[in-house]
Amino acid sequence: MSGSALYETFARAPLAFERGEGSWLITETGERYLDFAGGIAVNSLGHGHPHLVAALTEQAAKLWHVSNLYQIPGQSRLGERLTETSFADRVFFTNSGAEALECAIKTARRCQYVNGHPERFRVITFEGAFHGRTLATIAAGGQAKYLEGFGPKVEGFDQVAFDDIDAAEKLIGPETAAILLEPVQGEGGIRPFPTQSLKRLRELCDKHGLLLIFDEVQCGVGRTGKLYGYEWSGVSPDLMAIAKGIGGGFPVGACLATEAAAKGMTAGVHGTTFGGNPLAMAVGNAVLDVLLEEGFLEEVSRKALLMKQGLASIADEFPDVIAEIRGTGLMLGVKCTMPNTKVNMALRDQKLLAVPAGENVLRLLPPLTITDAEIREALARIRAGAASLSKAAANGG
Repeated sequence: MSGSALYETFARAPLAFERGEGSWLITETGERYLDFAGGIAVNSLGHGHPHLVAALTEQAAKLWHVSNLYQIPGQSRLGERLTETSFADRVFFTNSGAEALECAIKTARRCQYVNGHPERFRVITFEGAFHGRTLATIAAGGQAKYLEGFGPKVEGFDQVAFDDIDAAEKLIGPETAAILLEPVQGEGGIRPFPTQSLKRLRELCDKHGLLLIFDEVQCGVGRTGKLYGYEWSGVSPDLMAIAKGIGGGFPVGACLATEAAAKGMTAGVHGTTFGGNPLAMAVGNAVLDVLLEEGFLEEVSRKALLMKQGLASIADEFPDVIAEIRGTGLMLGVKCTMPNTKVNMALRDQKLLAVPAGENVLRLLPPLTITDAEIREALARIRAGAASLSKAAANGG
């Protein structure tokens, strides 16, 4: 037995942080790291944001948990704000992205059921997707490495190649209930669906009576420079899962739905013990306070352009390290020429944290509050990391 009592399911970096300040993480020995991992796109407002800290501590002194047996005013308020700023009419709060996806899948199936189509339960998904780690969401993601050893795959998920809308159309049958996708795949390698594809999927869903489900757990809540990634295309879903950024580091998720999509979700058909608790709602509302401030999202887009231009120049300088830059807003991907794990280690040596993804991509997910000076500092560190790798490669390393 190893020295730890924990499940050995994480290949953790040999780093432990004691505290965070804005865009920085600080180890117990005082080493400062620029955090472009963001807890995997979670810390949308960085570390120790004063408005979030105040909201959490104020609520913590009053009330933590009562369960959904009672009214939770903060939940009603956050629900109203989420529907006012999106396509949705209804919200169900969860603790995580996977739970939000489970709720979306159940809502879609239930909607078909109450509309007189109990046979419609299948969901079409796309290769490269990551929808969570529950038994249903690993089946939805369809990746063999996550399915192996967990028994029969949960029935009802049909997968096609990324952005193969023709194949998706061919798969639609009498049992199809919905189509599910991330408008920008995160784990899949920062891969956005083209606007034209999203429009076609919306048309297919309308034509065949299907629900369109967007998974915006990673690309939602300001990450792309709009409140939600789907806004860039103008294509609205029927259901959407969000999490990560909406809690700014506190576990919060939500399933957003139109009135028509949510019609089957009546008393007793779905539930949660912790979802929408007073602590989570206080933080979620505080995150929205900041995100909805006038000009905040425009600033995200402006800073993203600064970051992207800087990255493009590094890619031009070191094509043996970086093949291309991709992404929207502060959801950026560096497609690597050499293994992304190697590039990730080089950046960590420069005290900059990033996150590997599919397609040999390294994700850069800084706080939306990052400053121009910190962007310039990050670019200098990325350039230094790329230069060291390029030099080592030239010397046969």
